[in-house]
Amino acid sequence: MPRQPIGDRPMTDAERQARSRAARTAGRPVVRTRRPADHRSRARRWHDTVAELLVLQTEYEAWLEALPDTLQDTATAEALRTISELDLSELQAIDPPRGFGRD
Repeated sequence: MPRQPIGDRPMTDAERQARSRAARTAGRPVVRTRRPADHRSRARRWHDTVAELLVLQTEYEAWLEALPDTLQDTATAEALRTISELDLSELQAIDPPRGFGRD
């Protein structure tokens, strides 16, 4: 969700820069947010992703079982059925290469 505008019209680039410089000279701290770096290896990320897919698949199966009979013929039920019928065992069996001669 975008921030609410400060004035009745969007600021120009020059106005935005002037406001930034004024804040810097006033001594207000600059707050910069950065996404934390993911230091997991690709293999670890692969295994975590497959595990998450398996968790989601069981949640979708529970959702499908909880659907009332009147909704069993809907597009939602069909999508849930398709997801629950996916065979994820092949993805589980894959062991990605570790790389750089460590295989």
